[in-house]
Amino acid sequence: KIVNGGLVEVPMGATLREVIFEIGGGMLPGRTFKAVQLGGPSGGCLPAELLDEPIDFESLVAAGSMMGSGGMVVVDDTTCMVDFAKFFLKFTSEESCGKCVPCRVGSQRLLEILERISAGEGTLDDIERMERLSEDIMEGSLCALGGSAPNPVLSTIRYFRDEIEAHIVEHRCPAGVCRPLIRYEIDEEACTGCHVCFGACPTQAISGERKQLHAIDQKLCIKCDTCRQVCRFDAVRVEPAVPVAAEGRPQ
Repeated sequence: KIVNGGLVEVPMGATLREVIFEIGGGMLPGRTFKAVQLGGPSGGCLPAELLDEPIDFESLVAAGSMMGSGGMVVVDDTTCMVDFAKFFLKFTSEESCGKCVPCRVGSQRLLEILERISAGEGTLDDIERMERLSEDIMEGSLCALGGSAPNPVLSTIRYFRDEIEAHIVEHRCPAGVCRPLIRYEIDEEACTGCHVCFGACPTQAISGERKQLHAIDQKLCIKCDTCRQVCRFDAVRVEPAVPVAAEGRPQ
């Protein structure tokens, strides 16, 4: 999610900021940098405060990531870090050869915990449980796949713990990505009744006459995001699925 993606050769010791913002051209218009995941699927996710870290073996390992294949995946504020970690862990768990239990079973259990959290069914104890399980997987696996698979999860806990806790405590996905935790609503003041979202909805969840206020039937909505993407008036909003009280707990 940067202006210039592709392949680039840089000297060892160049900083993340130089590669992402000077060579890569920075973030897309209107978006802010959130994280960079380095080294392939087993690499860790680093936050904005580490953008001035040099790209070398020792510095990246100390920060919770790795040089790996030299790849960088840059994401902005529209990316959910729980969903992001789940994406990489799903890949490594599927790649497990199955020979050793820590990797074969442990990665699946770790993925199941992340799936519970992204569905709003996690507990705060799950965070400590993921840390313990990750250590067991890394120490007990027979090869480097299992030994590095938990890196995206551990780095997310380390640098984006508040986002994980928002899913658990507030039943809220700050990035508006995790489908069980969001709903789509139409802004009464912004909607012009242009009927574009009405025609684009694949489940006919949107009702309303042309030039009149539209509404979304939450029972029919599959949260595919089509209505928001086609709306030219920014009238479709992504809201928490469960109203959150002032003290931060679901009502």
